[in-house]
Amino acid sequence: MIKDQSRHWTLDDIPWGQFDPSKVDPDMLRIVKAAAMVEYNGNTYADYLCNVFNDDPEFQTAARRWSVEEVQHGEALSRWAQMADPDFNFEDRFADFSEKIQLPVAAEESVRGTRCGELVARCMVEVGTSSYYTALREATDEPVLREICRRIAQDEIRHYKLFYMHMERYRTIERLGKIKRLMVGIGRIGESEDDELAYAYYAANNNGEPYDRKRCIRAYMSRAYGFYETHHVERAVTLIFKAMGFSPHGKIANWIARATCWFMNFRANDRDDQTTARTQAI
Repeated sequence: MIKDQSRHWTLDDIPWGQFDPSKVDPDMLRIVKAAAMVEYNGNTYADYLCNVFNDDPEFQTAARRWSVEEVQHGEALSRWAQMADPDFNFEDRFADFSEKIQLPVAAEESVRGTRCGELVARCMVEVGTSSYYTALREATDEPVLREICRRIAQDEIRHYKLFYMHMERYRTIERLGKIKRLMVGIGRIGESEDDELAYAYYAANNNGEPYDRKRCIRAYMSRAYGFYETHHVERAVTLIFKAMGFSPHGKIANWIARATCWFMNFRANDRDDQTTARTQAI
């Protein structure tokens, strides 16, 4: 379960005075700005989850506590981004993002079809974000960002355990088998190129040019995926396979990890001269 809020780290625990502008990576700054948007939107996700689990007060309480930590992640990342780029107005940029990206908060049933499926998807998201922040922490030399990412990555893996615990409970109730959980997982992977990430990147970095989803997701992934190492991917695949009910250390998991590494490396290098020229302003 998520720890009591009094025991959770706060923004005051971050060593802001150690910030070193000379060690800010411009590409990393762009994707951190985008990540701040998504994290800060945590309360909206919690509204959706609480409606889906409307008769489960135990899960609703956990979801609300989870969202408090997610919002704090957004606050920490946005504060760092504003230190790295004093012209970055997070409030205005986030207002644009939240107006554009509308989640089905009024839904009374999961968009995944079942509550167990919803929790499988949440497990995948938490694994992905934990791997993401671990990769950034290991890639950056900027001490404040490194500490922020360390703390967030630890939170996200704890969130994975939280959602996994509730997923196991609903798996027993709804009897959602491996194949159906696999289909949820495949669907969630497909969502990685939807408007949420693309528009987060655009809202955080645009200079007035019109929104182009394909261009923005390409710009985001070519930067974000470049910070991953093989061990980040292998760990993520292991935990995702566990959530879907498959052997996390079998031949299939190993093959998927290798294929994922290849794909991410391909997307990281998908920055031809035309794309680079168009995304420099972004």
